[in-house]
Order: sequence, then structure tokens, then C-alpha cells
Amino acid sequence: MRSCLIVLLLVLNAAVFAQPQSAPEIPFEADPNLLKLPPNLYLGEAAGVALNSKGHIFVYSRSGHTQLLEFGPDGTFLRIIGNDLYGFTFAHTVRIDRDDYIWCVDEGSNMVIKFNPEGRVVMVLGRKPEAVEPPAPHVPGAPPPPARDGLFNRPTDVAWDPAGNSYISDGYGNSRVAKVDKYGNWITAWGKRGTAPGELNTPHTIAADAKGLVYVGDRGNKRIQVFDDDGKFLKQFTNVEAPWAICITPGPNQALYSSDAMSGKIFKLDLDGNLRGVFGKYGKQPGQFGWIHEIACPSENVLYVGELLNWRVQKLTLHPAH
Repeated sequence: MRSCLIVLLLVLNAAVFAQPQSAPEIPFEADPNLLKLPPNLYLGEAAGVALNSKGHIFVYSRSGHTQLLEFGPDGTFLRIIGNDLYGFTFAHTVRIDRDDYIWCVDEGSNMVIKFNPEGRVVMVLGRKPEAVEPPAPHVPGAPPPPARDGLFNRPTDVAWDPAGNSYISDGYGNSRVAKVDKYGNWITAWGKRGTAPGELNTPHTIAADAKGLVYVGDRGNKRIQVFDDDGKFLKQFTNVEAPWAICITPGPNQALYSSDAMSGKIFKLDLDGNLRGVFGKYGKQPGQFGWIHEIACPSENVLYVGELLNWRVQKLTLHPAH
């Protein structure tokens, strides 16, 4: 009997130690007043935020009309890019590639617009519906129209692999990922609406790591799915609630950050999906978050977050325990 009890205790202890430990809370400081706007210029919903190699901050804002604003590293306002541009309808995200080209993903115009560092348009992907074309009648419960090569249906984000190919999360209507080469030529697309591995339900955010693996924030399915550059499903992470925004830090030891809008939490993971930390909560005060819509992570412990509900960008400085 005594030996049986000893065996039972050993099994129970092993089971306890085998349980996954909760992620540590990461202390952080927040600066909600970094951006210095000139008089009579106001920030609306901060849908997108990104940084270039000089530390300049770009904010893609939904205000009286969609605007792309550039600020210096200290938050000093520098300029408006693409003022009253035809493709600026309803901002979703802004990203900066390794050559400091600026990419705006506009959900309203169904376009991805590439600017050079001087702020001139050098490439457009997709096409804005013409104003003279009446919208197709919506039948409740009917599926969305079939996806078409070269066109998007409410796209959400863009990322690049080391070869310069672009990956566009396409998005609310098509629930797929499109791959385009560096010249703008359509290569392929993968994914459809569903819940199985490789299927998507509102791919809302996307990033690629140094190896060219593609991480898709599958918001409707509350997971991040990982694909190779041909769209082959590799793995998924289900420990991030609903990923509204993800970003991957520069190398060599890359980290992934993912935000859930409703809880206000930001999750830190390694690229194998192991949870390394969590912080933040929903709210309106400094250091709280109202629907984080995009994260820029120029380093592992410095983040910039754009919020929809609080109409601001906060700079976060993390102080993780070593």
C-alpha cells in the first residue's frame, strides 16, 4: 500500500510540473504624447503606425479624410504624404520595407499603395471600384463574390520575404493571402474562409520572419497561422486570443508581438509560438489600450502601437526580467 501511495504522489507531482506555466507580466512605460501635431491638424483613428530606418514615425489615420502623416524620431511633425490621394479612402495599415519604401494598405479602396522615401507613388496593387459602378446588391447570408487574381476585397496588411516578394492579407472579403513579386506581378494566392488548418476567417494582420516564413493573424479563428513562402501550412499558435495586430522584431533573435483588441493585452512569443510574456489591458488611460490596430516593433523592447478608440499612438518601453 505504501509503495502504491509513493507511486501515486510521484505521478501527481509530475503532472503538476508538466502543466504550462503562465507567462510573466512584462513591466513597461508608456508615452501617449510622443506625437507633436501642429495647430489645426488632428489625429483620428490611428489605424496604422510604422517606423523607417531613420526612426521616423508614419501614422496612417482615419480622420475627416484618410491621411498619412510623418513625424521625426522625437515626434516632431514633418509632413503629410499623399494628401487627397485617389486611393486613400479608409486606412488600414502602413508598413515600411527594408529600403524605406512606404506601403499603405487601404481597406476602403481595395488597394495597396507603395511610396518611395520621398513620398511619391511608385506602385499600386489592386484597383479602387469606380464611382460610376453601382455596388452589387447584398443578399443576406449569401457568400461574398469569388476572389479574382490581381484584385482585393477589403485588404488588411502587407509583409515581405527576403527576396522582396509581397504577401497581402486579403482580408475581410476574400479571407486569403496573395503573393506578388517585387515587380508587382501576381504569383499566387492561398486560403479560403473556414476553420481548418490553412483556412482563414478575416486575416487581419501579417508578418514575415528572416527565413521568409509568413505569419498570418487569423483574427476570426483566434490564432496565428504560419506558412512557408508557397502557402504550405506549417503550424498555428492559439495562445494569443484574437490577433488584431502582429509584428516581428529584427534579428538575430526575433520575437513576435500580437495584440488582442478587446482585452487590450499584448502577447510576446518566440517564433515557435512559446509565450514569453504578456502585458496591457483595455482602457483609456496612458498604458491602457483601446483597440490596438497596428504594432511597430523596431526592437525587442520598444514598441509603437496605434489605437482606434483612443485616437493616439503610444510608445512603449518594456522592462522584462532577465
